[in-house]
Amino acid sequence: MLEVRTLGLEGVLEIVPKRHGDARGFFCETWNAERFAQAGIGLTFVQDNHSYSAAAGVLRGLHYQLPPRAQDKLLRVVRGSVFDVVVDIRRSSPTFGQWSALEISAEKGNQILVPKGYAHGFVTLVPDTEILYKVTDTYSPEHDRSIRFDDPAIGIGWPSLAGDFQLSDKDRNAPLLGLAEVFA
Repeated sequence: MLEVRTLGLEGVLEIVPKRHGDARGFFCETWNAERFAQAGIGLTFVQDNHSYSAAAGVLRGLHYQLPPRAQDKLLRVVRGSVFDVVVDIRRSSPTFGQWSALEISAEKGNQILVPKGYAHGFVTLVPDTEILYKVTDTYSPEHDRSIRFDDPAIGIGWPSLAGDFQLSDKDRNAPLLGLAEVFA
C-alpha cells in the first residue's frame, strides 16, 4: 500500500509507504515493483546510492545527468531529515525553471520520485543525515551536470540555517540555469 501525492511539477511525486508497527518498531516496503506499477510508476532501477552528511547545512545539488544517460531517482532518508528540491530543466516545458520542495525525513518515512528532466538537490536539516536513493541509469561523468543552487532566476527558498551552507567546489562553481546544458 502506497500513498502517492503530486508535488506540482509533472511526474514529481511524494511517496509514503505504509508502515506496519508495534512495540518493537516498524516494517515497510520502500520499493515493490508490482505495487509501484499499480500506482503508475513503472521504472527499472539499476543502481542504489548512499549519501551521508555529517553536519546540518550540507547542501548537495542541483545535479542531473543528460540524455542518453538521464536518471529517474527515488530518494528516501534513513536517518535525519533534508529539505529536498527539484527544478524543471526541460526547456520545452511550461514549468521550465520552476521548483518544488519537500521535507523528507526518516521519521516521516516519505520518499520523493524525481523524473528525468529535473535537477535535484537537498540541504541537510540535522547532523548525521543518511539518504538512500535508487536510479534508473548508472553514473556517467560525461553526462553529469549541475546548476547553481542559488540561481536568482530560479529563486529557491532554501531554509535558513545557522551558518553558511557547506558546498563542494563543484556545486559552488556550477553554472546558472541560463548558461547550463539542459534538456531540450
